[in-house]
Amino acid sequence: MKWKTALLAATLGALVAACASSSNDADSERIEVTAARITAQELASTEAKAVAAKRSAAAPLLMAPGLPPPPAENRETYQSLQDNPVKVVTREPVSTFSIDVDTGAYSNVRRHLRAGELPPADAVRVEELLNYFPYADSVQRTEHPFTVQTEVAPSPWKPGNQLLRIRIKAVDDKTGTLPPANLVFLVDVSGSMASPDKLPLVQATLKMLVKQLRAQDRIALVVYAGRTHVELPSTAGDQQETILAAIDRLTAGGATAGEAAMTLAYGQARAGFIPGGINRILMATDGDFNVGVTSLEQLKDMVARERQSGVSLTMLGFGTGNYNDYLMEQLADVGNGNFAYIDSVDEGRKVLIDELRATLNTVASDVKLQVEFNPNQIAEYRLIGYENRMLREEDFNNDNIDAGEIGAGKTVTALYELTPVGAATLHEPLRYQTVTTSASSAPNHELAYLRIRYKPLGADNSTLLSHAITPAHVRSRLTAASSDFRFAAAVAGFGQLLRGGPYLGTFSYDDITALAQSGLDNDDAGYRREFVRLVQIARDLAKPASAPSP
Repeated sequence: MKWKTALLAATLGALVAACASSSNDADSERIEVTAARITAQELASTEAKAVAAKRSAAAPLLMAPGLPPPPAENRETYQSLQDNPVKVVTREPVSTFSIDVDTGAYSNVRRHLRAGELPPADAVRVEELLNYFPYADSVQRTEHPFTVQTEVAPSPWKPGNQLLRIRIKAVDDKTGTLPPANLVFLVDVSGSMASPDKLPLVQATLKMLVKQLRAQDRIALVVYAGRTHVELPSTAGDQQETILAAIDRLTAGGATAGEAAMTLAYGQARAGFIPGGINRILMATDGDFNVGVTSLEQLKDMVARERQSGVSLTMLGFGTGNYNDYLMEQLADVGNGNFAYIDSVDEGRKVLIDELRATLNTVASDVKLQVEFNPNQIAEYRLIGYENRMLREEDFNNDNIDAGEIGAGKTVTALYELTPVGAATLHEPLRYQTVTTSASSAPNHELAYLRIRYKPLGADNSTLLSHAITPAHVRSRLTAASSDFRFAAAVAGFGQLLRGGPYLGTFSYDDITALAQSGLDNDDAGYRREFVRLVQIARDLAKPASAPSP
C-alpha cells in the first residue's frame, strides 16, 4: 500500500518539476499544492481501505466479550465555542483570561488538511494555532521568569482597526540542566488504539523521549484497557533497554477504563515523587473512555484534586475516528499540564525532544492576563481566541482561581483587534446614555494597561507585573511591524477563516498566504513554510466545485 502512495508522490513530483521549467512560479505553486492534496487523499483512501479490510477480517475477534466494536462512523468530539464578541470599552473596559500553551489544535488541523478535508470549525482553537510556533523576538533578562512585549499595527483585514499583539516569552537557561524527572507513562492499549496512527505511533514517540533520560530520572509505565496494571514499576532513566523493552511489549485490545488508569498512574507518581523535581504523568490516548467513570466533569474533579499533590498531567492525543479532543484538552488544562496532538513521528519529536524543556519544566503557574482599555483612545476591542480561557474580572486577584502554566522557553501570544476612537464601530452609539471616560489618573494618551499575575515556581501567592501600552508601541504601517507580528496576524486570520471568519470581511486565503510569506524570518525548523503550504491546501479545498460542462 505504501509503495503505491510513494510512487504516486514521485510521479506527481516529477510532473511538478517538469511544469516548473515551462511555467511561472504561481502556476508551479498551484500544481505543487494540488499534487500534495491528491497525494494526501490517495494516502487517506488507501489507509482507509486497509483498515476496513483488517476490521472485516478481524470482526469475530473484535466482537468478543470485553472488546468494543470498531467505530462505524466518525465519533470525533470537540467543544463547541462561540467566537469572542466585540466589546464596547465604555461598558466593559477590562478583559481577563488565562494563558494557554496547548498546541494540539494546530497539528489536528494539519492532519485534516493533509487528508484532503477542511477541519470542523470547532477543531480550530486560534490560540493553539498561534502558540504552535516559536517566535524569535529579542528578550531581556528581568526578575520575572518571563519577558513581555507588546506591539500595535494596522489590522490586515479591517481598514481603520488595529491589532494589539501581547507576547510572553518564558526564560530558558539552556546552559543549566533539567531538574530530575519522575515521569509516569500512562498508555491506552484498548482496542480503539490498534490502528497504525495510534499505539505504534505512541510507542515510537515515547521511545524517543526515553533515549533522552538520565540516571537521576525515573520512569514508570501504566497501561489500561479492560483492566489496568503497572507494566513497568519506577525505573532509573539509565536503564533504557528495560524501559524500551516494556514499551515494545504493548499490544492493543479491550475496552477503555480511563478513570481507573488515571487513579493508578497518580498513585505511581506520588510514590516516586521527587521534591523540587519534575513530577508528571504523560497520558497517551485517543480519549475514548467507555468503561467506569466517563463523565468529563467527574474526571476533571479527580484531576483537580490530584494536582494538589504537585503532579501535573500532559495529554498526548493520537488517531482519528473516535478522537476525543474535548476531553483531553480539558483534562490537561485542569491538570496543570499541556495538550498536544501527535499526528506523526516528526510532531512527537517536536513535542518531546525539541521542546522537551517547555513540555516538562514549568517556570510559572496560574498565569493570568488582564487588559484595561482607555476609552479616550479605544472604542471597541475583541480578543481573538482563548474562548474557553476567559475569566471574570474579579478572578484576576484571586489566587485560588486556577489558570495556565508556562514551560521554559515557551512563547505565548495573544491578539486583540482594536477599533480606535473616531473609526467606524460595530455598535451604534447609545441615544440615551451619557458616555463617560475612565476616572483613572492614567495619561489619556495610553491605549491600554496590561497586568500579568503569576505564581513563581512552588509559591502559593501570586506576583504582579504591569505594562502600559502607549503610542510608542504603535506602528503606522503593517509593513513596519516585526516579521513575528505579521506572521502571527496571518495565523490568526487563518484560524478565524477556518472557523467561519465573521469579522474578516473579504480577507482571503491568498491574503493570508501573502501576509505569512512576509514573516518567514526565524524559521530554521521550517514550521512557517509548512504553514504557508497548509493555507494553500485549505484554499483549494474551500473552492466551490465547478459546474459540469454541458
